Amino acid sequence: MSNQNNKSALTTLVTVFFLRGFIAASNGVFIPFCKTYFNIDQFQSQLVDFAFYGAYYLGALLLFIISSSIKKDILNNWGYKNGIVYGLLISALGALIMYPAIAGAEQGQTHIFYYVLIALFIVGLGFSLQQTAANPFAIALGDPETGSHRLNLAGGINSFGTTIGPIVVALVIFGSTPLSGDELTAMIKNNEIKLTTIQALYIGVGVLFLLAAALFHFSKKLPALKSETAFEPANKARNLLIVLTLVIVACFGYIFSTYSGGEMASDRLENTRLIVLFVALFAVVASVFIANTSASKNGNGWGAMKYPQLVLGMLAIFCYVGVEVTIQSNLGELLKQVADKAANLNPLGLPVFDDAQIAPYISLYWGGLMIGRWVGAIAVFNPSKGLKKVLLIIVPYIAFGVILLVNFGKYTTNEMLLFCVCIAVQIAGFFMAKDNPVKTLKIFASLGVLGMLIGLFTTGNLALFAFLSGGLFCSIMWPCIFTLSIAGLGKYTSQGSAFLIMMILGGAIIPPLQGKIADIFSIQSSYWIAVMCFGYLLFYSFRTKTVLDKQGVEY
Repeated sequence: MSNQNNKSALTTLVTVFFLRGFIAASNGVFIPFCKTYFNIDQFQSQLVDFAFYGAYYLGALLLFIISSSIKKDILNNWGYKNGIVYGLLISALGALIMYPAIAGAEQGQTHIFYYVLIALFIVGLGFSLQQTAANPFAIALGDPETGSHRLNLAGGINSFGTTIGPIVVALVIFGSTPLSGDELTAMIKNNEIKLTTIQALYIGVGVLFLLAAALFHFSKKLPALKSETAFEPANKARNLLIVLTLVIVACFGYIFSTYSGGEMASDRLENTRLIVLFVALFAVVASVFIANTSASKNGNGWGAMKYPQLVLGMLAIFCYVGVEVTIQSNLGELLKQVADKAANLNPLGLPVFDDAQIAPYISLYWGGLMIGRWVGAIAVFNPSKGLKKVLLIIVPYIAFGVILLVNFGKYTTNEMLLFCVCIAVQIAGFFMAKDNPVKTLKIFASLGVLGMLIGLFTTGNLALFAFLSGGLFCSIMWPCIFTLSIAGLGKYTSQGSAFLIMMILGGAIIPPLQGKIADIFSIQSSYWIAVMCFGYLLFYSFRTKTVLDKQGVEY
């Protein structure tokens, strides 16, 4: 394959990564807007994440079930190139469906919100297929030794999409004119702010997906690219995941049915809904426990799940994606909610924000992830020890400069200084971790727990930026968890990777659970769920080290 074709494919591929990050992060602005526009509660608003990330899980599961039935990897049969094309077409379909789904929608029409969820689910389904195929495709576009360079480039572009997505969507919905909370609510109720702008946005995104699919499809010189690894069956693992899916569908199906009447929910009903959500969470944890204990006695039929590091890692990915998404998805409500009406203050003791004012903080949160990923990419280029130390300090603040440029004039001097302190803490964490995945997880999971606790027990900007620091501490966790989880899997590595992708399910369950906790108790106290997620990640960092050391696996 020529270098020109490589560049063409890689350019298209990083565009796909950008769009995926753009849409995923813009949900943080879309969620609080939907809550106001469709007159729904915090749990319902978090169903945006349920639809989007649940599609990742279901898409990966369907591929695995079909592959198990035909006894060969269906994605490998298509080829990674075609897999990406099909994923782009599915996402384009979902984006274009958004137009008729919300056509003529007016404020307070709650049932229209569920059509939005269907469209987002289809977009997410396409993303699931794209992500499953895109990583090995990027590695195959050239010298395997430089494959990680291409993946880090794609990841960096994805993070840039997550940084500017909230800002662009806020401009599309609200325009550039600052509005007070009362003004914004009045404009929505008077139908002066409508969903037609969202229709235009998703039509544009849908067209971009179609163009990307066409570029991939019509580039005839690009090979399909397939893996040489044989498909490994795992019938017991498949059956367990199907049962888990049925339990989750039953739990959320019940909760959906309780909203059908439209009347105000009683305290008893609200508590029942929360219990059912915890049942769904417990089902995930129980499935991991069952797989771990059963496979340790008899590994036949469990495939990659017979390795405890993978099973523990599946729950780690579940918690990681859950906490990464839920911190920012519920942040808008935290900043919008009025705790002290007389002083017009939110639960943090800060002035109450409106939907349009939230976007820079959502952007800052996702920007924190971009900062960490840029820093994580430094080691790929093998700089000298001295240069690496300098880059570990400089690169985070260069990335922060990009965030400030994108959000020019949106932050006060005090806010910028506070985030600089958070970045300094992250830099110290990188120096202590020394590129060791176990140490990195231990340090950043500990910092995550600490940040959430500070946010829970303080007020003002200190609490706000403690919550925002979660993005900085989450930023480097995915590659660490992935590396540790598939270490020593041998021929089951590909299957193990697929199981880990399924656990993006955490982004579908954790945010709605936090949303219901917020409905019943308070939005600030709901962040205890984030403490729990970081807590498990801290446990995982210790436990997986013990498991791998026992197996004599290098990591």
